[in-house]
Amino acid sequence: MSVGIDEISFYTSNYYLDLKTLAEVQGTDPEKYYTGIGQEQMGMAAPDEDIVTMAANAALPLIERVGTDAVGTLMFATETGIDQSKAAGIYVHRLLGLNPNCRVVEMKQACYSATAALQMACALVARQPERKVLVIASDIARYDLDTPGEATQGCGAVAMLVSANPRLVSIAPEVGNYTEDVMDFWRPNYRSTALVDGKYSTKIYLKALKKAWDNYADISGHAFGDFSRFCYHLPFSRMAQKAHQQLVRHNKAGLSAEEQEAQICDTLIYNRMIGNSYTASMYIGLTSLLENTTEDLSGQRIGFFSYGSGCVGEFFCGTVVPGYRDALHLQRHRDMLAARREISHDEYLQLYRHQVPTDGGEHGFAEGTTGRFRLAGIYHHKREYIPR
Repeated sequence: MSVGIDEISFYTSNYYLDLKTLAEVQGTDPEKYYTGIGQEQMGMAAPDEDIVTMAANAALPLIERVGTDAVGTLMFATETGIDQSKAAGIYVHRLLGLNPNCRVVEMKQACYSATAALQMACALVARQPERKVLVIASDIARYDLDTPGEATQGCGAVAMLVSANPRLVSIAPEVGNYTEDVMDFWRPNYRSTALVDGKYSTKIYLKALKKAWDNYADISGHAFGDFSRFCYHLPFSRMAQKAHQQLVRHNKAGLSAEEQEAQICDTLIYNRMIGNSYTASMYIGLTSLLENTTEDLSGQRIGFFSYGSGCVGEFFCGTVVPGYRDALHLQRHRDMLAARREISHDEYLQLYRHQVPTDGGEHGFAEGTTGRFRLAGIYHHKREYIPR
């Protein structure tokens, strides 16, 4: 019996800022962003959107197919938590109408936690093959204005249905891990934006990649040549390119630049349009790979490297299941991306400066999202989510 990802769907806001607009305001060359970090657009959440509404919108197509009673566990991964106690997934559970016997838990470790959720979901399914686990990763990436991180903002959510005998990707049990206590990126409770040492974070990312790969190779017996494609955590697309070049050199694989790019390029397409989505980014990259690669990937191995600042890194393997294209939501995703509206720099600043009030009063939010669910307001410290 194989266990893995049976279905996958993602969601992002209907607003985006083209980075050429940001470059024009800053008086810099757009290629600094388009080529330098490999990003073209970044999603900006509407005033009535947050990680809960995006998560519910991402998961809705999956629940519409399998029904509300099919899911035994909902695992919610995020580093944009909305409550110090209550799991954001509880709100999603209600919005989707899931069975009251479904367990819900939230997981955190920077951008890595979705992978922890996926691995734990696979273990739960292996224990009870008749049950399905819904894994959701949802985040809004925000950095201070006029900082190097500003152009790497974004938002998005991905939902994965984990089951026995999956239709998309079978996940192998062998993993390679690396953990180290570092301060490359963090967000204290009193801040709405993260603190980051960009160059140091890149260095730690690459160190964790090599350490996790070495651990994986020792455990699994697999070599670099056993993989046809690679998915990386995507704070920005150029990071994946740097990481893959590093892994190729580390393994003395001897691939040309064109061969290296071919192994990762299709994973970057959606990320260039959405921007950073933290926990969701690698799995939106997987969706991009499955939906945009013209070659039939059936039976091919994909190498995954998941990284979360602070730091935890993990390398693992998935094998694409024959017939996977029949289980994709390709047209739905393309329609969603095509329907987004480009915003001006002034509109971007308005969305950026919209902050959820913290005074415990009554605050209603104007309707801006085109998704099925929205955050109507906050009343007496309570978030009110409703369908549109």
